[in-house]
Amino acid sequence: MFTARDENFSERVRESFGRQGFMNHLGARLLSVAPGRVEIEVDHSGDLTQQHGFFHAGVTSAVADSAGGYAGFTLFPPNSSVLTVEFKMNLIAPAAGTTLRAAGQVVRSGRTLTFCNLEASVLTARGWALCATGQQTLMCLNDRPDR
Repeated sequence: MFTARDENFSERVRESFGRQGFMNHLGARLLSVAPGRVEIEVDHSGDLTQQHGFFHAGVTSAVADSAGGYAGFTLFPPNSSVLTVEFKMNLIAPAAGTTLRAAGQVVRSGRTLTFCNLEASVLTARGWALCATGQQTLMCLNDRPDR
């Protein structure tokens, strides 16, 4: 469990997410925002697929990167912004489903660096199926507002 340092963390995350042109282009939406955890969903579309009709790995990775980035951002001070330093995704099953959901979960939040676990799942006829896992390192840019 984590405690946000900014009581307006959810509003700050939602405002920042609204300014992300790429997430808007994908049709992604914030599903949940909590201290140290964010979930983002995107519905299947032919524009988001690879040659077999699965969600493209770039879509899966981008949505997971944003979920983790915003999970970390929930714990950052009010007058700061977030940048991904690195992330790694393991694609463990085809992303074959009607909806892709990515979750970012903070493992450790430090003064400058924050570490997150990432997961992506797809909604299939049998329910949610894990399709990717990953790890991420974020940098808190203090005194550099997100706007």
